[in-house]
Amino acid sequence: MFRTALAASTLWVMTHVYGGIAILAHVMKIDQGRNRVQQWCMRSWAKSLVWAGGVKVVVHGAEHIDAERGTVYASNHLSWFDIFAVASVLPRYTFVAKAELRKIWMFGWGAEGAGVVFMARENRKSAFETYADVAAKVRAGLSVVVYPEGTRGSDYKLRPFKKGPFVLAIQAGAPVVPVVVYGTREIMPKGAWRVRSGTVHVHLLAPVATTGYDYEHRHDLMHEVWRRMADSLRAEYGVDSGESVAVENHRLERSA
Repeated sequence: MFRTALAASTLWVMTHVYGGIAILAHVMKIDQGRNRVQQWCMRSWAKSLVWAGGVKVVVHGAEHIDAERGTVYASNHLSWFDIFAVASVLPRYTFVAKAELRKIWMFGWGAEGAGVVFMARENRKSAFETYADVAAKVRAGLSVVVYPEGTRGSDYKLRPFKKGPFVLAIQAGAPVVPVVVYGTREIMPKGAWRVRSGTVHVHLLAPVATTGYDYEHRHDLMHEVWRRMADSLRAEYGVDSGESVAVENHRLERSA
């Protein structure tokens, strides 16, 4: 229970500290062009939570991080610690998060101040307008982390993807870096509040260029990213996501 208590208290304190700094920097328009203060706040906040959880983050494929170009990082999602682990290693980025998180005291304010984009996913028109706004920021050099599965899962098998993140990448003309996070379920699984220490592996796979893709071929891009992530999970950890899931994912999205 020590880790859980330490992580909870760190979350409370550091969210207020870094959230307050991010809000102040946002209001005062400090480093607005490159969001340096806000980005520092987000990384420092994530690193403090990784430390409090007793988590060691091992990065594979760091050469695929491009700090100078806007990139879409598409990650699998099983735990809140997926967010902390990825946020602690990437430079100059933001997240696309569900709108409900904006209502959380201080976290919502601080995250918005740090540049996190909140999206009402149930409103399709609003969601695509949000993606269009984010695409403009990515073209300007800001990277974004997305979770194309839509929500946290209960095991490491990769689930069907939503097409929105890939429409975003195509609109931005930005590469998609598939990200496989492994180890976070053991630290804090979906639906649990207890935190256990451990090691998290963050695999940054080779980027998938969006050159040649358009809106009509968003499904092909989505399928390619899904396949690479599924192959990595199978090769590294013996996790079989099932080719049938990929085929069904592809079929359903093409009919949408």
